[in-house]
Amino acid sequence: MTLLDDLRDHRLLGIIRGTDAAASIDTALALADEGVRLFEVSLTSADALRVIETVAARLDGKVQLGAGTVIDPADVARVRDAGATYVVTPAVAPSVEVAVAGGIPVLCGALTPTEVVTAVGLGVDGVKIFPASVFGPQYFKDLRAPFPDVPLIPVGGVGADAIATYLANGATAVGVASPLCGDAPNGGDLGELRDRARAFLDAVRTDR
Repeated sequence: MTLLDDLRDHRLLGIIRGTDAAASIDTALALADEGVRLFEVSLTSADALRVIETVAARLDGKVQLGAGTVIDPADVARVRDAGATYVVTPAVAPSVEVAVAGGIPVLCGALTPTEVVTAVGLGVDGVKIFPASVFGPQYFKDLRAPFPDVPLIPVGGVGADAIATYLANGATAVGVASPLCGDAPNGGDLGELRDRARAFLDAVRTDR
């Protein structure tokens, strides 16, 4: 299945950003164990490439593992070689064209309609609306009108209680960092992480 297919099916993208590489790895493995099938490891994380490489080897194709905050074009090859299957950017970054040209799926960051048009024109797979909490779920309903066929993923301050509204207003999936992972990637409690993962997976269920 493609990245977009998986986003449409699972509707939850976990975002791991941690100060402790071992804890970030444990976070990824715990999320996968709870049933989260898409997540990214931000390049702002400690030893991010090693985290991606280790998680890719441990999970071996069981998840869609992305690299986040990919801005530098040179990082595209690095994350691909480490085992990332897609890249995520916070904006219309120089890395986007390089990734698209290399056949690597891209979720490109944008906020305004102009940025959405620019991202789509570059051939990205989906548009990450960031930071989504600036305008909230209503903004997605407004964006969906001129962009009915563009896969839109809200990221930034998306809590479990807002997910249903985002999805109802046209989001293809939701991307969640700290509301899901908490302090687990920094060495925090994995039991609490697992509880949050179950709550978020329940919130994106299509049969609720």
